[in-house]
This record gives sequence, structure tokens and C-alpha cells, in this order.
Amino acid sequence: MSGAHKIFEIFHIRRIALAVFLGIGVASWLVYRNFDAGAFGRINWSYTSTFFLAVALLMMVIRDLAYIYRIRLLSDKKLSWRQSFQVIMLWEFSSAVTPSVVGGSAVAMFIIAQEGISAGRSTAIVLITAFLDELFYVVMVPFAFLLAGSTFLFKSEGQYLLFNTQWGTAGIFWIGYGFIMLLILLIYLGIFVRPRSFKWMLIKVFSLSFLRKWRQRAADSGTDIIITSKEMKGRSFSFWLRAFGSTVLSWTARFWVVNMLILTVAPVDDHFLIYARQLIMWVIMLISPTPGGSGVAEYIFNGFLGEFIPNGLAPSLALLWRLISFYPYLFFGAIILPIWIKRVYSKKHLKQIGKQA
Repeated sequence: MSGAHKIFEIFHIRRIALAVFLGIGVASWLVYRNFDAGAFGRINWSYTSTFFLAVALLMMVIRDLAYIYRIRLLSDKKLSWRQSFQVIMLWEFSSAVTPSVVGGSAVAMFIIAQEGISAGRSTAIVLITAFLDELFYVVMVPFAFLLAGSTFLFKSEGQYLLFNTQWGTAGIFWIGYGFIMLLILLIYLGIFVRPRSFKWMLIKVFSLSFLRKWRQRAADSGTDIIITSKEMKGRSFSFWLRAFGSTVLSWTARFWVVNMLILTVAPVDDHFLIYARQLIMWVIMLISPTPGGSGVAEYIFNGFLGEFIPNGLAPSLALLWRLISFYPYLFFGAIILPIWIKRVYSKKHLKQIGKQA
């Protein structure tokens, strides 16, 4: 199967339709169930509301610009601004049409490699990107507990099924946070301390009888770690500061979208508590089996953030949140994909695809 065939299969229309159907379907059901005509009647849309809506849109622009800057930085500027923009849009597109627990990293590695970046560098870029994203989360959570307090963070009473067991919000969070901490530690030891020893350990662990069928994948992951270690060796403090700084800016802008949307309909007394609640929401969305967390994100929005929003408006605001922060990637991805295919693949490839279709 050619590279273009693979990418078209990943971004098949049925994946896009499923993401849209789940998200819009759940949001519409919640709006219908909680509809309060009086609440809508009390909305006093003003220039201030329009301003905060514009700021919410600006936050999404800042989020993407920070991601684009970071990937260009990690590629040592081998990716142009145009290439970086298209890679990020397709990366977000792939994340939106695959389950959150799977993510778009494998697709991103493939896309970056098609831009003329070596397989080793592509692997390094994706792994370091994942490392920086998880590092942001690990660092921010203690600040959330310090400034917001655990009493207020876990106010939602939702129950979630994981490992065939019902867990409350706090339980799911600690499982997710523990897993992320372990992942960060393993990546750090593998990339920055003993990459070859890490690969040897992986192979040994997956040589156990009940894990043996995944041994080759573990060995491949170990090889990826070694390659990433070589690619990132000797990077300056300034490089890592810029890479992590752009990560913090991107995630902060992403979370502040919700703060700005709430300000369009109501005053906010504790912005950081809303920010901190989203850190908890992110773990729930991370384990979602649906594409891009569709349906799950809209559903948990009310439980975590409903108290900051006038009664009856939370489902509508959740839908607006996803319309700003999620669905545009489906739209832009669908537009950019054929442009990217045309640029990356030769006319000969495209002709062969047409004959085989």
C-alpha cells in the first residue's frame, strides 16, 4: 500500500463522520434535556461578550502558533513555516478522528517523514513532543492543588468504567496522573540517561510468556528511544527552554478558551479553579474510546464547569467550546489533506492511486 493510500485510509470519511456524530449528538441531547428558555432570555449579549468570544478564538490561534513554532524548532528549521502549519493541522486532524487513548502520534511520525525529514529525526520530534506535553501536565498539577485545593478540584460526582471497575473522578485522575508520571520517568531515563539499557530492559520484560507477542513492538520502541537520544544529545539550555516555553503557552491558551467563553455569559471569580478543573477533565478525555474524546468531552463539561455557568446554559456552552476547539480541525484537515498530498507526492503516485481506486 502506498503512502498516500495509507494516509487516505487514516483520514477516511467514516472516521470524520463518527467524530462529528458523537460530539454533535451528545451535545444536542444535553442541550435538549437541559434547555431553559428563561436562562437564554436572561443573556445580555454585549460588546464585552463579543470581546471575550473574540479572545477565545484568539487563544486557539495562539495555541496553534505555539505548536507550529515548536515543531519547527524541533526540526532544526528543516520544516518551513508552511510545512509546519500543514503538519500541525494534519496532526490535530488525526487526533480528532482517532480515539484519545490512541492519539495521532503514529500518523504524525508518518506525515513528518513525508516532508523529507529522516525517519530518525521524525521519531525524535514526535517522542520529544509527547515528552514535553506530558511534562507540562506533571508540572502544572501540583500548582493546581496548591492554588485551587483538592477539595474543589474533584467536585464532579461522575463514575467511569476502567479495568472493568467503576471509579470516581478522583480515582480516575490519580490512575491517569500516576500513568503519566511513570511514562515521563521512563522516557526521561530512556532518552537522557541510558537509552541502550532501556531497550534491553524492554526486551527482557516483554520476553515474559504473557507479554511475548508484543516483544517486537517493545524492541522497536527501544530503537526509537535510542534514535531520539542521539538526535537530541547536546541540545542547549536555550533550546529546551524555548521548546518547553512554547508547550506551556500552547496548553495554557487551549485551557483559557473555556475561561473566555464563560466570561461571555457570566462573571468569573476564580479563573485558576476553572483552569485546574480542565486538567482533571483532560485525564478523563485521555482514556476516552471515542475519536478525539467526542461525546465524552461534551458530557463531562457540565459536571466539571456547570457551577460557573448560569443554569441551563452549560450544554450550549459546551457545544460552543467544541465548535471552537475541536471541529475546526476536522474542517481544516479535510481541506489541507488533498493540498498536502498533491505537494508531497508526485503526479506519478497520484496517477497510480487513481488507477487502483
